[in-house]
Amino acid sequence: MIRAEEVIGTIRAALEREPRVNLHGHPVELSFADGVVTIAGEVGGIAAKKLALGIAARPLPVTGLVDRLRVEPSEQMEDGAIRDHVCNALASEPAFMQYAVQAIVKQELEEVRGTAQRGLERVVEVEVNDGVVILNGRAESISHKRLAGVLAWWVPGSKDVVNGIEVWSDPDENDDEMVDLIRIVLEKDPLVNASQISIHSTNGLVTLEGAVPTPDNKLAAESDAWYVLGVNEVVNKLVVTG
Repeated sequence: MIRAEEVIGTIRAALEREPRVNLHGHPVELSFADGVVTIAGEVGGIAAKKLALGIAARPLPVTGLVDRLRVEPSEQMEDGAIRDHVCNALASEPAFMQYAVQAIVKQELEEVRGTAQRGLERVVEVEVNDGVVILNGRAESISHKRLAGVLAWWVPGSKDVVNGIEVWSDPDENDDEMVDLIRIVLEKDPLVNASQISIHSTNGLVTLEGAVPTPDNKLAAESDAWYVLGVNEVVNKLVVTG
């Protein structure tokens, strides 16, 4: 029988070998019991979070994962301010013009735009607890669900996004849809010139190729791809020309 210490040691060693996680700069806590790994702490970015979760779930004895990792926010914001920013982003996004947007404030539902009626298939509910954005509701496509998650991640105070939006159309993964959604996201980012970037996606592995003027542009494009639900690895082959 494999002991908990051995599982934790294996995971920690793998985390230390992944420079993007930066375990020394952002230490995490690990525990293992009954096949379930719990990983907690604050990491430097979305890439570090997703990579750490993937590493923690990898050892053969692991059958479950409890995610308590948070991303270090670029700006400290109160929950109410984060919630307002997410709701405003959704309400002003053309892709969600046919959606009702609702906020959960002190466990009470408040209408931000539109009224969710019985049978309405397009609604996004936004709740924020300790910097964690929780999205619920129903969307017409996996791309709408993913876009809502990215908009929530883009709020500077967001520490994590839990995307529980249900999809009432075919929710199956599709590489072409993933590429289209990432392109839409890149086009919305003022730091990125999406026309100069080529995107490839295969089963959650996204490759970015092309040219960008500055290292910040390169990093922004990669982060945007990582923010998309279902992206598990990003290979950034963008060339800095400036």
